Amino acid sequence: MSDRAPDCTIADVLAQARTAGVQGAAVAPLDAELLLAEALGASRAYLHAWPEHAVAPAAHARFLGLLARRAGGEPLAYVLGRREFWTLELEVGPGVLVPRPETELLVELALARLEQLRAPAVLDLGTGSGAIGLAIARERPDATVDLVDASAAALAVAERNRGHADCANARTLLGEWYAPVAGRRYAVVVSNPPYLAADDPHLADPALACEPRGALVAGPTGLEALRAVATDAGAHLEPGGWLIVEHGADQGSAVRELFAAAGLGSVATRRDLAGLERATLGRRPTG
Repeated sequence: MSDRAPDCTIADVLAQARTAGVQGAAVAPLDAELLLAEALGASRAYLHAWPEHAVAPAAHARFLGLLARRAGGEPLAYVLGRREFWTLELEVGPGVLVPRPETELLVELALARLEQLRAPAVLDLGTGSGAIGLAIARERPDATVDLVDASAAALAVAERNRGHADCANARTLLGEWYAPVAGRRYAVVVSNPPYLAADDPHLADPALACEPRGALVAGPTGLEALRAVATDAGAHLEPGGWLIVEHGADQGSAVRELFAAAGLGSVATRRDLAGLERATLGRRPTG
């Protein structure tokens, strides 16, 4: 894209982004609008309401920088520094996975199983940005929610998101899986652990290349983290408590076997909005 003229308008800038692209790569029109709104400190509605307004040189320069990052394959959420999830706006960055819409299924399943409980304890294992646990904490202010992650960088993001969400009923804990909560039991344990195999072809996706590999890849089979979460769940669930995990679309059968081997009952797999097997849940027997 060429340098803009002094009287370049919002409409001009967006038209240039659509026709010229950046670094030889096209950027989706919606992404361009979101990035220009970010550069201007305005909303998308402002762009559509006032397309004839001039774009100051400093804002245009910032927009070009953001656009170049997006054209280079960096996830939009990283470029903007935030992502909407459930009812939250979360800070995100290279140290955490970008929360996906399909992960909201875990929140729905957890809330349904907490519905009849008073002041339940909830554990979010491998919390990353804190998305799942904080969504539950926001919906259930009477709950106590522990957010655990082995990455100090990820946990720092989760802690900032906890503050932004004003979730005083949540706390962040550093450590590997259940280690920081030894001796504690929960009504619900939720987890979106790494579940890609080391040779999974999805890792070739340029967008995934920007995300932390340790939060994506579990090991040679992709089941290693899921096995760890399931195997030790019984010791950390209250009688009748539920374990709910996200997994790959082709892992439902294997995860159900892991749950059964761990002694969990009422094991079932739920599909996401795309019709793919996405979450499996199981219950610790009450006896």
